[in-house]
Amino acid sequence: MSKIRFAIAGSAGRMGRTLIEAVSEAGDAVLAAALEHPASPFLGKDAGELIGAPCGVAITADVESALRGADCLIDFTRPEGTLAHMEVCRRLGVHMVIGTTGFSAEQKAQIEAAAREVPIVFAPNMAVGVNAVFKLLDVAARILDQGYDVEVIEAHHRHKVDAPSGTALRMGEIVAQALGRNLDECAVYGREGHTGERPATQIGFATIRGGDVVGDHTVLFAGTGERIEITHKSASRMSYALGSMRAARFMRGRSAGLFDMQDVLGLR
Repeated sequence: MSKIRFAIAGSAGRMGRTLIEAVSEAGDAVLAAALEHPASPFLGKDAGELIGAPCGVAITADVESALRGADCLIDFTRPEGTLAHMEVCRRLGVHMVIGTTGFSAEQKAQIEAAAREVPIVFAPNMAVGVNAVFKLLDVAARILDQGYDVEVIEAHHRHKVDAPSGTALRMGEIVAQALGRNLDECAVYGREGHTGERPATQIGFATIRGGDVVGDHTVLFAGTGERIEITHKSASRMSYALGSMRAARFMRGRSAGLFDMQDVLGLR
């Protein structure tokens, strides 16, 4: 089987460099393109130099030309940039792995529309371990459906621009669905002042931003006389990169469809 030709969006960023490293170390993959925004000081440089291993692929802002030689684009950038890249993928028939978070409902609808023409794996978190936690949360919530208060606590580095994280929101959605609740109606995002007694059906979110925290997530089920905590901590972005490549392999041979990591891992 031929190697998967990967294009990496935001290649000079923290996640982009990790993705380049992961592709370079995989036996079934090759870096075909490295994208950056038009004002990037890295344009024209060898993408491999970002990880100390020149590869002959120059970083470019020419999305159309770059994607013509790619099988799959992995994108962990910003919603607006991701959607612009997606339209090019749609036109050229390039598969796409979307790890970007912070999309509006309207933007998510655009992704759903594009997936009718090209295969897309779109997930709030690409790490295999996090997706195992998603499954555990569904089971735990169904067991702890009476007498337990639910709180979601997440921490990320100072550079993260959306809050709560997409992963934290997905955790809240999974728990709410398992409990027969609507997250839009029962979620509270931070508390201050005289808040009154906590409603039993509420799902709370707490957000921490600071330093270089890659990503920590905990869902707390607080009952009478006991607490159950389900936690995932990322020590490296490599877990997201490896999960993204697993998603790309899953899409081989598919012509269209919207999938997430639960599909990729067979957890449905």
